[in-house]
Amino acid sequence: MLGPVDGTNPFGRVLLVTGPETLLAERAVSDFVGLATRERPDAAVNRLEAVQLDAGTLAEAAGGSLFASASVVVVSGLGDLPAEVADPLVALAGDPGPDLALVLVHAGGNKGKGVLDRLRKLRLEVADYPAFKPWEMPRFVAEEVRRQKGRADQAAAAALVEAVGTDTRSLAAAVRQLLDDSADGVLSEAAVRRYFGGRAEVTSFAVADDVLGGRADGALGKLRWALSTGVPPVLITSALSNNLRSLGKYLDGRDSRLRDAELARVIGVPPWKLKDLSRLSRDWKPQAVAQAIQVVAVADAQIKGAASDPGFALEQAVLKVIGCRGRDRR
Repeated sequence: MLGPVDGTNPFGRVLLVTGPETLLAERAVSDFVGLATRERPDAAVNRLEAVQLDAGTLAEAAGGSLFASASVVVVSGLGDLPAEVADPLVALAGDPGPDLALVLVHAGGNKGKGVLDRLRKLRLEVADYPAFKPWEMPRFVAEEVRRQKGRADQAAAAALVEAVGTDTRSLAAAVRQLLDDSADGVLSEAAVRRYFGGRAEVTSFAVADDVLGGRADGALGKLRWALSTGVPPVLITSALSNNLRSLGKYLDGRDSRLRDAELARVIGVPPWKLKDLSRLSRDWKPQAVAQAIQVVAVADAQIKGAASDPGFALEQAVLKVIGCRGRDRR
């Protein structure tokens, strides 16, 4: 994007912020508003929700006040903009005038797509924040660490995603906490494991990793602990299914001439995950993976069908999947 923090005068400009990653969208809005208020400290700042907007309110907010000739206007939730306000808003975005800094925020999706398309045709500055793919989350963590003036390696970033999950707001908060507690500004894998205690060990994907690796005792122990700490059973079957499908795709594509980065994109995993899949492939054949996927599908149906003992159903599935491992090795 043509950044809202590029240092140029924000007045007479319009920033269109789009996409469902609300943390990054909020930062873009904050940066732009901050730039505007530093440029003209007396500017009136108006934050409006599109759903409550009418033409009169928009005109009043954009026109400054008795005490300030300049105004900063943020209109959020364009997906809920009333139809009768679309024309005045598009007209204002097309000609904001020298005393207005305007930010328009659309969270993605089809709601409000008509007005969004009209705004895009104006060739406004755009800050687009599409939803991250799961395999992009370690990169987000690394960038967040750099943003907060710290350092972290790939293993630490991956461990934090494993421990916290894929919510960007939670990850950013975790990065801040870990760096605050670090004496040297380094976020290490050991610090992640230590800070989050057992949490990183009992995620659904940690259970799935032990299952595919054939570690029955570890898998069952983590499964029981995960369930006792409130991990929903459906997340366990989801993680097993995802890991098995990734392994199946790797087995299908490993003999292709794709480079690692391209193969990772095809499979839907971060490039570093290929080493894990390569190691697992020594003990798994395509037919065994297919059988294991069927086992997980049955367990998933049992859980969603209100099985009387979902923990037992999962334990049986874990043992059956491990039993598929090594089958038909040649």
